[in-house]
Amino acid sequence: MADRPGPRGAGGSVDMTAAPAPAPQDAQAVHPLVAKAQRLAEHHRRLENAQLDAEAETALTRSRLTVALLHALEGRAAARHALRGHLVSLHQRAAVRSPRRHNRISKTLDKILLRLGTLGRALVILRSGLWTSPPGTGWAGALKDIRAYLAQGAAPAAQPPALLDQAFYLASNPDLSGAASPLLHYVASGAREGRRPHPLFDPAYYAARNGQAMLASGLEALEHFVRIGAAEGRDPHPLFDLDWYVAQDPALTDSGANPLAHYLAHGWRAGLSPHPLFAPDFYLAQLPLAEREGPPLVHYVTVGWRSGLKPHPLFDPAWYLRQDPEIEASGREPLSHFLLEGADRGLDPSGWFSCAAHREARGANLPEGANPLVDYLTGGAWAVSAASPGFAAAAYLAANPDLAQGDLTPLEHWARRASHP
Repeated sequence: MADRPGPRGAGGSVDMTAAPAPAPQDAQAVHPLVAKAQRLAEHHRRLENAQLDAEAETALTRSRLTVALLHALEGRAAARHALRGHLVSLHQRAAVRSPRRHNRISKTLDKILLRLGTLGRALVILRSGLWTSPPGTGWAGALKDIRAYLAQGAAPAAQPPALLDQAFYLASNPDLSGAASPLLHYVASGAREGRRPHPLFDPAYYAARNGQAMLASGLEALEHFVRIGAAEGRDPHPLFDLDWYVAQDPALTDSGANPLAHYLAHGWRAGLSPHPLFAPDFYLAQLPLAEREGPPLVHYVTVGWRSGLKPHPLFDPAWYLRQDPEIEASGREPLSHFLLEGADRGLDPSGWFSCAAHREARGANLPEGANPLVDYLTGGAWAVSAASPGFAAAAYLAANPDLAQGDLTPLEHWARRASHP
């Protein structure tokens, strides 16, 4: 069969370089492939859009749920606050008050009794109301126990059943070396001189807040607290919030027992917290096992703060003191300083929390006179979007929804994780 002639050039010769024309059936085969590719591309685009829409809807739903959860947690905090108030009311109703008018005649009688030997001195201690005898002990039995205590003199280990720490009192007052028993000294003159009977009782702090009540009764600070003040919810120390403590133990509200005495005897062992800014578990975790054999708050106010130990994840003593070298030079315990005046001066408790940011976020809802960090920890955390610049509470809660089941606030949870990676 003869070959077909190829395309010819201008001279009539065959052009061997010209491309052959596409066959009609090849062109028809290309069109379906292009159309299929276009359909696949369109389908992929729709899937991507659907995925983006689903992700946006999921994010929106999560955001709405987080906001709803924040409102629920704010409501829970308000309910707990109301419950605290109810429990405190029950405690004050159950608490026994034993007021006495310690007037000029009463004080003269004490002076006379002090000259009548051991029995007279024992009567002075008994009349003060500071000696706590076991239930069922009559006055005769109490006098016998007090006389036995007086016989031990100033032995540091002779701890009386009273809110006077014998070893602390002697160490704080070296001029009493070799004197009579510390409790007798305190009742006879130490209270009047403003000496501190216990690390967790601050006479100056108590008198500054209860001066009128003390004046009306004629009682010194500790006796007023033991006889009347504790039952009325008057705090003995900046770091011991009676209302906060009482609400943690229903049995305490039923008994009406003195909260400070309860903490020193039982409460610290049960892990009860004396103040919103003192977290016992967090504090004890910083101590070696050998130093965990006593009330952690006592350890903090006597030893711990000087060693830079943190009473709470959101309070760093070393960081706080660096803001004002004069505080450190004064030798004042930093957490008490923060509660009494530091926050009002614009000092922050640590790098985790900004008092100014929390005040701004809370606005008119911040209770008058409230410490910003205390407010944050006792309910305010759920009412603000950011208590610290750059920290979005809602986003953190969304990433850690288990927070809703516990008692930690977002910032505290974050600070604890940073302290114990």
